Amino acid sequence: MTRPILYSFRRCPYAMRARLAILSSGIVCTHREILLRDKPQAMLEASPKGTVPVLVLPDGTVLEESLDVAFWALNASDPQDWLAPWRADKSAADALITRNDGPFKHHLDRYKYATRYDDVDELEHRSAGLDILSDLNARLSGTGYLFEDRFTFLDAGIAPFVRQFRIPDKEWFDGLDLPHLHAWLQNFLKSDRLSVVMHKYNLWNGVEDNDTFPKGSA
Repeated sequence: MTRPILYSFRRCPYAMRARLAILSSGIVCTHREILLRDKPQAMLEASPKGTVPVLVLPDGTVLEESLDVAFWALNASDPQDWLAPWRADKSAADALITRNDGPFKHHLDRYKYATRYDDVDELEHRSAGLDILSDLNARLSGTGYLFEDRFTFLDAGIAPFVRQFRIPDKEWFDGLDLPHLHAWLQNFLKSDRLSVVMHKYNLWNGVEDNDTFPKGSA
């Protein structure tokens, strides 16, 4: 194995942010697209917990958390300086990611997938998620980004989850009085980087490795 092997699922926001970081780093991976309801044995042997992304490095090291994958890639190569927020104020950058992955993801799941939970009021969780989005909108009001005046991993680490929050009721979401958040999210949704990371791969057949991420990389 000469390249890292990336197990991924296209729509998973954790996998999306890992792919965004890998793309920014310029690292090329062997790509294995999987179905979460039919996980390949090779992936489960590498990472028994069965979630994506999973990155298997050439030396056999397995990274099975999206932030571990992202920070591995960006620490290896960061030509766009995506780690600048962590150098400037690590505690503040960590706090935003932690809030996204904790409270916001909690409310997102119970809003978007309310039927999977017992005794859940989806509108209550939508409202709680909106409180966090309102804070993001205020943070974006100065420069349009979460750190200085450019897109960094702080944006890449959070935007895929905000994208998911919009999906259940796009008309309601787009009507919110959150102009800075809307502009930030639309810039992300229309970006070339998102187009690259959302390429539709064929499912990995369990044998052949014909795909790379980014697609078509030599």
